[in-house]
Parts: sequence; structure tokens; C-alpha cells
Amino acid sequence: MESTEKITGTQLSLMIFSFIAPTVILVIPGLMASLSKQDAWITIFPAIMVGALSIWVMTTLSTRYPGQTIIQYSCHIIGKWPGKCLGLYYIYYWLNFDFIILNQHIQFINTVLLMRTPSIVISLTLAVLCGIAVYMGIEAIARCNESLSLLILVLLIPLLVLMLTESDPERLRPILSKGIVPVLQGSFFPTAYLSQFFILGWLIPFLNQPKKATKASFVSLFTISGLLAITILPLIMVFGPLTKKLTFPVLSVIQYIGLKGSFERLEALAVAIWVMGCFIKISVTFFVICLSLGHLFNIKNYKDFIIPITIMSVFGSISVFVNYSTDLSNYLNFTYPSYALFSHLLLPLALLMIDTTKRRLKKFMR
Repeated sequence: MESTEKITGTQLSLMIFSFIAPTVILVIPGLMASLSKQDAWITIFPAIMVGALSIWVMTTLSTRYPGQTIIQYSCHIIGKWPGKCLGLYYIYYWLNFDFIILNQHIQFINTVLLMRTPSIVISLTLAVLCGIAVYMGIEAIARCNESLSLLILVLLIPLLVLMLTESDPERLRPILSKGIVPVLQGSFFPTAYLSQFFILGWLIPFLNQPKKATKASFVSLFTISGLLAITILPLIMVFGPLTKKLTFPVLSVIQYIGLKGSFERLEALAVAIWVMGCFIKISVTFFVICLSLGHLFNIKNYKDFIIPITIMSVFGSISVFVNYSTDLSNYLNFTYPSYALFSHLLLPLALLMIDTTKRRLKKFMR
């Protein structure tokens, strides 16, 4: 299923940045601090290693099966029907991922901006926009994201600078007071998000120069990790032990900072960053789901699935949890990290190991 749609290495790098960075920066610092406390910034380093491993696995598989997504080459590696089953699992995973992200969007907007707006209205407005973006194609999403990702950076950097004005470096001490174990436990959260580079399994086939995939991915990895580091450090230096108790810690510190009479109510910038990031994240997720369905059932035009997936996403986002805040918090704390690492890293790594073993056996038999 060859496509005429193509994206550049720069567009791929920026798209992965927008796909991962906003939700990582606005959501997980509190989770990291809940276990690692003032050492939360150190948890980024193990996460970088896992992110690098995920990039290596996905780029290696894509090099061995050029022009194919993970749904397609899974059938070559483990057989037709096991590959189809794995494809069904990934479609289920992405649908669930889609529901959770839209639900997070609902909660964020209800918390910060539109407290009385019905959940279905918030979900529907974003889902329809994302559906239109997917209908225009991955190339259109990538071009749109070139502007949005730069705007996210332009809005984010001044906020980080203002956060430093309220910081107290003493709150970072003592370093490693309880040893390395809490740091490794806290690294579970950023690791789960930085392993989202496994989305390369769907995006590399659309890259006009596939050899640039590794470089583009590592640029995104180090940019996201750097931003996360310079976000979590001021958070700890501003709130100290309170960081772990905040649902959206970055939002809380943005509401706290500001230049009286000049720059106030800066949470509007956080909302803008969140909405732009969610738009790209959900658009890419819609695209991946529709593309996976097309490849799984050998349907040439993946765009035929856009309308049903959009409708399903809206209703799924408002029904995925019974108690919104409590259930979402429990999911992010206890379920998602292990679920993500299994889907993002262990399954692709198993595919790579099986494929490597088969290739070596073929050489040995010759």
C-alpha cells in the first residue's frame, strides 16, 4: 500500500516532539516527584536510555522492511495469523490510547478554562478538527505541525524563564538521600512516555529519506528530555514536597508566577500549549488507527475509517472512566507505565529478536 504522501526528516522530528512533549511536560512531573521527590530530575537519565533503545529497535526493523509499517512486517516475522493478532492488539491499544488522551483533554479544559462545558462538547470539537486533519493526510498534519511546534516552544520558553525567578535551589537537596532505588522507581513514568518513539513503526514508511529517521528521532529525544529537565527542576525549586500532590504541576506553577501588572493569568499560555499538543497527538493517533485498519484488512484507502473512528473516539473519551479524576489518576499511576512499556518496547524488541534469529538460521542453513 504505497502512498504518495511524504514527510521530511525535520517534519518527522517536529511531529514526534509535538506528539510527546506537551503531555509529558504538563502531566508527568507530579508522578515523577511522587516517588523520587527532590531527585525527580535524575529519573530522566534512565528514561533517555529506554527512549534510545526504542528508537534503535524501530529504525532497525524499518530498515529491514522498507516501506512497511509494523502491522505489515509483523506478518512476515511471526506469520500471517499471529501477525494479524498482533495488529488487532495494536489497534486496540491505539483506540484505548486515543480515549485516554481525549479524556485528559476534557479534564484539563474543564479544570482550567471551561468548567461548566459538557464533556462531549469539548471532546467533539477537538475530535472533529483532528478527523479533518487526518482526511487531509499525514503530509498536511506534518506541515501544520511545523508552525505549531515552533509556537509551542515560543510559548514554553518564557514560562520556564519566569519559573526560574521564583526558584529556590535549596529545595533540590539532599541529592540521592535515599539512594538510587526511588530514582529508578520514579523513572518508570518518563520511561513509559519516552518509549512512545515506537510510533516510528507507522511514520518511517512516509519519510522521504528513511535514512534520516534515526537522526530525526534522536533530535526529538534530546529536545524532549532537555525540556522535561528544565521543567521539573524549577518545579521542585518552587513547590518542593508539594509537587507530588499536584495533578497538573506545571499549570500550578504558571498560575503562581507572573509579573504583577504586566504578565498575569499566564495559564492561558499553558492551555494553548496543551491544545496544540493534543491536536497533533490525537491527529497522529487517528491516522495510525485508520492506517492500521487499512493494512490489517487490506483496504487501500485508510481514510474510509476516519468518520467511524472519530465518532467512536468521542463516545469512548466520555465513557472510558466512571469517576474521571480518580480513575484517570489511578490509570496513569499504576496501569499505563507497565502497559506502555509492554506495548512500546517489549513487543517490538521481541519482533526484532525473532527476525534476527530467523535471519541467522537462514544463513546457517546455507
